[in-house]
Amino acid sequence: MLDATLKSQLQAYLEKVQRPFELIATVDESPKSQELWALLEEIASLSDKISARSDGNCARVPSFEIARESADVAVSFAGIPLGHEFTSLVLALLQVGGHPPRLSDEVVAQIKAIEGEFSFETYYSLSCQNCPDVVQALNVLAVLNPRIKHVAIDGALFQDEIEERQVMSVPSVYLNGEAFGQGRMGVEEILAKIDTGAGAAEAARITEREPFDVLVVGGGPAGAAGAIYAARKGIRTGVAAERFGGQVLDTMGIENLISVAETDGPKLARALEENVRNYDVDIMNLQRASALLPAAKPGDLHEIRFESGASLKAKTVIVATGARWRELNVPGEQEYRNRGVAYCPHCDGPLFKGKRVAVVGGGNSGIEAAIDLAGLVSHVTVLEFAPQLRADAVLQKKLNSLANVTVITNAQTTQVQGDGQKVSSIIYTDRATQESKELALEGIFVQIGLLPNSDWLKGTLELSKHGEVVTDLRGETSIPGVFAAGDITTVPYKQIVIAMGEGARASLSAFDYLIRH
Repeated sequence: MLDATLKSQLQAYLEKVQRPFELIATVDESPKSQELWALLEEIASLSDKISARSDGNCARVPSFEIARESADVAVSFAGIPLGHEFTSLVLALLQVGGHPPRLSDEVVAQIKAIEGEFSFETYYSLSCQNCPDVVQALNVLAVLNPRIKHVAIDGALFQDEIEERQVMSVPSVYLNGEAFGQGRMGVEEILAKIDTGAGAAEAARITEREPFDVLVVGGGPAGAAGAIYAARKGIRTGVAAERFGGQVLDTMGIENLISVAETDGPKLARALEENVRNYDVDIMNLQRASALLPAAKPGDLHEIRFESGASLKAKTVIVATGARWRELNVPGEQEYRNRGVAYCPHCDGPLFKGKRVAVVGGGNSGIEAAIDLAGLVSHVTVLEFAPQLRADAVLQKKLNSLANVTVITNAQTTQVQGDGQKVSSIIYTDRATQESKELALEGIFVQIGLLPNSDWLKGTLELSKHGEVVTDLRGETSIPGVFAAGDITTVPYKQIVIAMGEGARASLSAFDYLIRH
């Protein structure tokens, strides 16, 4: 199952196991069951603290439980957690085996104190880069609190459940049989939903913070660079972010970050946060900015307010809240979001295996999505608003070589239709003839660019006609002492490496501003 290098690495990790546990498999004679059992036997052979048996009685086959012999801790997987989920498997082995998770003492205490019975189910796909964070977060909760149970389910192996529950986006989480949430979630986000009052308490703690010299709002590449450059100056630095990593978390392959041959978004996001945490930076997650209250006069403090009810003050501010996927803004889109309308082909593509889908958008991201999906679905239709595709020639050449792809240009999407449960068709207008046409399908992947996350700044900072924050050559905005960096600004070419440079520049400018004022 595992190649020699991976096996050696896993054996080294398993040396950290402190308490014995069992791998309890529920398998039959099917190839996938035998593949799972071979993997579990191989894992058990790498540590004398791990044993494996195949007499489990779970309803899902194949599946397995990682359980301490004392039965006080257990996490479960339905399927074979390889691909992106292999890290989730390794962490589950270590944590059930007594290796402490990387959480603050405060968060650990909060998890252990939660009352009630919680049975979580997470549907994932092995190609989903967002799924491991959710699986790992819920596994940690199950390890630390015996009243919390979790099973991670490979949707590709349990298509009957996918169909029954109409799961059309991963990760999809159910709690006690009811829909709990979709998309990326970390430990703190899950706790905020199940621990009543935790959000308000955290907001109060944040508001009590002393003013910062530099407050970075946003945790993407620009925000991370800004925080590091500020902290290296020895000044009081804080980062308030809705989710650390930002739009990078939704990016799959990254091959143009200088000095890094290849990586993926979640991996880079973890590296960014880890790098920031190596410095004396106060990181506050799950904080979505709602308003900027500029200093009334030179020498006063700027204030940032958040949707949680928290507020922070600072001598200088770096706005780095990035951008989000642009939506179609047509009838039916929101109604069928995550029920056929999707924005991440890497995450949700496997759920549409053998079905008909459309990709709206003919730029690089749209054509890349179409190429990836063509290997999974029965047919892909690309709908492009312009008279021709805008993607690079090499991508168009690859697309044209695929037999199950149709390209329609001059197509203006006007409506998403469904049966009340899931998408059934897309309506578009042929811009050349003004004829309205309907395309029957099961999935729609929207790939039409990004919008700056600047709504909370309207009426405060100068914005371009596209909603971007206008900055000068030093990264300063229309308000002295307030700087901006990254995809939210007017700086052209929305690239990770550019955002990092802009974050560093804004931070150096903020430090210079502090010295001069």
